[in-house]
Amino acid sequence: MHLLADENFNGDVFRGLLRAEPQLDIVRVQDTHLYQADDPLVLEWAAQENRVLLTYDVQTMTKYAYDRIRAGLPMPGVIEVREDLSVGTTIEQILIVLFASQPGELANRIIYILF
Repeated sequence: MHLLADENFNGDVFRGLLRAEPQLDIVRVQDTHLYQADDPLVLEWAAQENRVLLTYDVQTMTKYAYDRIRAGLPMPGVIEVREDLSVGTTIEQILIVLFASQPGELANRIIYILF
């Protein structure tokens, strides 16, 4: 599974995911031309690259993701993480979602990690 970490995604979680799974294909928004781009552009690029988005942005990113789904546009998936979870819990929960999912299974879905 290919992942895209949103611009404000916790760097400790990002690095922890790579430590836990060095083969993980994960890119940070700030390492692409998307740095400081609007959410719809981030979601469009994620769709073009078939990358599931990791984000804490429940206010706007999920709205735009649902807009893409309603419009019938490709949306490879969003994993929405509650920001106040510990780094370890966040890493563990993301890995559970990834390992329990088949390629393409997260398409047009928003997964909420709340605990």
